[in-house]
Amino acid sequence: MNLIKPKKLKNGDTIAIIAPSGPVDFDKVINGKNYFESLGYKVKLGSNIQKSDRYLAGTDKERLEDLHWAFSDPEIDCIICARGGYGAIRLIDKIDYNLIKKNPKIFCGYSDITALSAMFLKNSGLITFSSPMVKGDFQPENLDKFTISNFWKTLFNNEITIIPNEPEFYNKKDAQGLIFGGNLATITSLCGIDFIPDEKFLFFAEDLNEPVYKIDKYFRQLINIKKFKKNISALILGDFLDVDNDEYLEKLFCEIAQELNIPVIKNYPISHSKKKATIPIGGKGIIKNGVIQISYR
Repeated sequence: MNLIKPKKLKNGDTIAIIAPSGPVDFDKVINGKNYFESLGYKVKLGSNIQKSDRYLAGTDKERLEDLHWAFSDPEIDCIICARGGYGAIRLIDKIDYNLIKKNPKIFCGYSDITALSAMFLKNSGLITFSSPMVKGDFQPENLDKFTISNFWKTLFNNEITIIPNEPEFYNKKDAQGLIFGGNLATITSLCGIDFIPDEKFLFFAEDLNEPVYKIDKYFRQLINIKKFKKNISALILGDFLDVDNDEYLEKLFCEIAQELNIPVIKNYPISHSKKKATIPIGGKGIIKNGVIQISYR
């Protein structure tokens, strides 16, 4: 895969805030804008960011318009999504991937935004970032020290180290490969189209409010894809919040480690909770004793 590495963020760069998925409280968008501007960045807002259409932040046309604008505007250096929710998958067959390839930017978001990151990597080769978003993470009353520090450190540097909190090994081995993954349910919603990297990858996953049988189903859908089963070289587990049965979840992770005979490691700070690491999707990763070193520029 011919990867496109985004430039490092610099002080005074211009950040665009867009909403490709669910509708956003505009007051929270302004809070995020004010936060970035207080650090010296210039901020532009998508022209449709206040729109709402059912459970979407505007029609597909409006959300796509803001996405294309953010990549095509030469003044914009970094794109940060306002929130997840639902809606990104409705855009993936309409996106101009050549536009993105010709105008690479730092692109940030997680949860439903996983669908865009996966397709940008597959169709444009762009390295993006699974990262905090405006609504939940860049509000004055909700700034988590680890999350914010890790976010800026990742955007300013060439590599990042991800260390699990009290790692649990289901199969303790070292591995290397492309960093790929994100929100498990969102990744699985892409099944049926070509979204899986053609090379070996370290797959990271997190989710929330999903019963264990659905988590089992999501993993099984992926493992049933020959390319996924062939190319996955490790499973990196973040938080699976509010599951219905922790015992069943542990058993599922053990089964996956045994079936695939790959390292499966739990307790990385990859999450829908306040504490989350910024992960370069498409970066080159190496796992040694559970520590992940990722280079991405």
